[in-house]
Amino acid sequence: MSTLRKNVHAGLRSAMGMLPDSARHAIFRRMVDCEPAPDGRLEIRIVDSRQDLEACFRLLHDAYVASGFMKPHPSGLRVTPYHALPTTTTIAAFWDGEVVGTLSMIREGVFGFPLQSVFDLTAVRAQPGRIAEISALAVHPKFRSTGGRILFPLMKFMHDYCVHYFDTRHLVIAVNPAKIELYESLLFFRRLQASEVDHYDFANGAPAVGATLDLHEAPTLLKEGYDGRPPRKDLYRYFITSRLPNAKLPERRYFTTNDPVMTPALLDYFFTQRTDCFAQLDTRRLGLLHSIYDSPEYAAVLPPLPYGHQAGGAALRRHPRYSLKCPAVLTLEDRPQALEVVELSQQGFQAHGANDLPLGARGWAKVQLGEGVESTVLTEVVRRVPTATGHYHGFRVEAPDPAWMRCVRLLETGTTHADLAPDPAEPAARPQPDGRRAA
Repeated sequence: MSTLRKNVHAGLRSAMGMLPDSARHAIFRRMVDCEPAPDGRLEIRIVDSRQDLEACFRLLHDAYVASGFMKPHPSGLRVTPYHALPTTTTIAAFWDGEVVGTLSMIREGVFGFPLQSVFDLTAVRAQPGRIAEISALAVHPKFRSTGGRILFPLMKFMHDYCVHYFDTRHLVIAVNPAKIELYESLLFFRRLQASEVDHYDFANGAPAVGATLDLHEAPTLLKEGYDGRPPRKDLYRYFITSRLPNAKLPERRYFTTNDPVMTPALLDYFFTQRTDCFAQLDTRRLGLLHSIYDSPEYAAVLPPLPYGHQAGGAALRRHPRYSLKCPAVLTLEDRPQALEVVELSQQGFQAHGANDLPLGARGWAKVQLGEGVESTVLTEVVRRVPTATGHYHGFRVEAPDPAWMRCVRLLETGTTHADLAPDPAEPAARPQPDGRRAA
């Protein structure tokens, strides 16, 4: 950028900074330019191959180094421990097959979130719904001057994935202060705290601002902010009511909510061979990784635990590789009760519902495991956990049927989302237009 252009931009930023927030945000919204039907050369999808992941990590490395958010790494890649978790999903924008944009969605897992080291998430955690941090965003230099040509499709995929597939209600971000108004004005993020953080270690000590967005409130906020705008300037229509033909959203056999991609070979390549990421983990985090990836194939590529240390530690429960969000109906004494199953095993499941159920109550549960995949099992209530948003119950399954057993076997033996791809004889588990999965 020439000196003149830099001075012009600096002058415009200074003038904009003197306006009230509402006026400044309104001006930013008028500048929106999104493509409802992007060029056919663009494709957005989850990355799960070594080649595509490496391209994403290289693009991220170069963007972070150029911005001063990290020091150059000998590998030329930016790889973090969060990328190793099954609760992290990395997506990429491809242009004619080349990776030109990437971001990662980190749903809360055994490591928590990167930004929680400097921002207080107590208020967000107090609200119902799961949280995901949007992180590791980068766009190729040749597309940075084209407005939102790559950025908006990445954000659109992220929104649809979090709402319909990732079982996420709250997004959190930590961004450079120079970028926060993009998220505040265009997408209606709200700051986690009034002041910025001067030193954020996850971004090489750069300053950062934390913000959050409730995806249940987003449709109303976007509709009010963009009502009456033409299609290219209407982010309500773009994010909420339209379908992006370039987005290749996942197909699932069951209503799982994670898309893990790290095979033993990929973990070994990115976190041990190409970088020293695993070698930098403390004993606690290493133990947590062993508790997640507890098969011999994974143990062979993870650094061994020090003698006397247990995987995950005695006080930490094992985190399942797959979580689910399955609608169910439990019939107790001829009275149906709506439930949402969130975890299951061969002999039991956990579910959330509006009503408290008595311990020892027995009844038949009809569970929608996937699109067109239904299981009916005899159950008994064995645990009750009241919360501010309803009740969680643990159920013992007395007689698993064949559909239940097939699902459990795949959940117990699968290592990546490819293991739960739809059976050719069964339809894929797809969300309904209103965000609910088919029942």
